[in-house]
Amino acid sequence: MAGRILGLDLGSVRIGAAVSDDEGRVAVPYGTIRAGAPEDLKAIARLVREQGIAEVVVGHPRSLSGERGEAATKAETFAGALEQVLDVPVRLHDERLSTAEAERALRDAGVPARRRRRAVDASAATVILQSFLDARPR
Repeated sequence: MAGRILGLDLGSVRIGAAVSDDEGRVAVPYGTIRAGAPEDLKAIARLVREQGIAEVVVGHPRSLSGERGEAATKAETFAGALEQVLDVPVRLHDERLSTAEAERALRDAGVPARRRRRAVDASAATVILQSFLDARPR
């Protein structure tokens, strides 16, 4: 599917967002959305419209063994709610270790701890989206 793709990293306070380029090759951080229904769904729907998003990818947190826990169930429920309000496909994508990878990359880049806390959600969404983009057949 051609078009921009939105990646989401769900958190209890914030939802990290990342957007791909038009060709779906590179993910870049977009920012965060305050978590909490129904406003978060409305904000994501608005973002999808304004950015011309063709597909949404929601991080699917599984344990290292691949088992589903409470967070995975919440992601599945959230993805289902998004499908009800969006006219684009919504997919789940494995996000194991995405937050740890995002934090490490920000720390390695010299981002101070205070700024890292604010940037990690969008950075984790970028890791999730880039992993999704890289896994797609070309």
